[in-house]
Amino acid sequence: MDALETRELRYFTAVAEELHFGRAAERLGMAQPPLSRAIQRLERRLGVRLLERDRRGVALTAAGEVLLDEARATLDAATAAARRTRRAAAPHSRLVLVTKATGSHELLRKLLDTYAAEPDAAEVEVVLCGIGEEERLLRDGRADVALLHPLYSSLAGFDSEELLTEGQVAVLPAGHPLAARPSLAMADVAGVPDLPAARWPRHDGTYPPGPGPEIHDLSQLAQLIALGRTLAVIPASARAWLWTAHTAVPLTDAPPVTTHIAWPSHSRSRPLADLIRTATRL
Repeated sequence: MDALETRELRYFTAVAEELHFGRAAERLGMAQPPLSRAIQRLERRLGVRLLERDRRGVALTAAGEVLLDEARATLDAATAAARRTRRAAAPHSRLVLVTKATGSHELLRKLLDTYAAEPDAAEVEVVLCGIGEEERLLRDGRADVALLHPLYSSLAGFDSEELLTEGQVAVLPAGHPLAARPSLAMADVAGVPDLPAARWPRHDGTYPPGPGPEIHDLSQLAQLIALGRTLAVIPASARAWLWTAHTAVPLTDAPPVTTHIAWPSHSRSRPLADLIRTATRL
């Protein structure tokens, strides 16, 4: 029998992420022996070894790594189903739209204003989040729709439409010599000795190597630029959040950034369909 229960997946995910049965049992609020037995039963049912156990600890096998990815996606989908079902049962239609706090400000304003003028428009709650969080909120059901940038978020598993393609700018401390230039090339901002570029999280949450600071949120980025500790390359529309201590200089050869509106591919929400139609008309 190949069917898996969400309880089994939750148990396995805890062990696979902690790589320690004791910590996983504590995280799950249960005793360790029944957790160990549950994982053993799961391995017997699947006919594969998911974990290697020895005196040094616990490690994932190749099969275990596959199941961890699948389990996370399945648990996210189950959680998302519950959250979206509760929203659908609310007395008034409501959509949750998530976007990066600094991204696509003018586009978002036009979308909300235009959609609100529709006869049967639902209430739209806008959630502004940190770098790379939009995708996670959409996957786990806390959002119905998102404005995503493929440079920072994955569109895998979503339906999407392209809304806007724009250039990028370098954001520098206002007093830096490069800030006085009318335009820059990517080579100009790569490897600046006194101003290492900020490092953004990738799809999997890890950071690329480099000397620049790891950026966890936009307020941190703004402060570090103002202090002369880093620079950032961002979409041109994100200039709306700049401080007087910042200067944005156009980049002549930076790859363009495309904003997508994305939603779960299986969605059958009428209000969501209306919002998507409004977005594509813009």
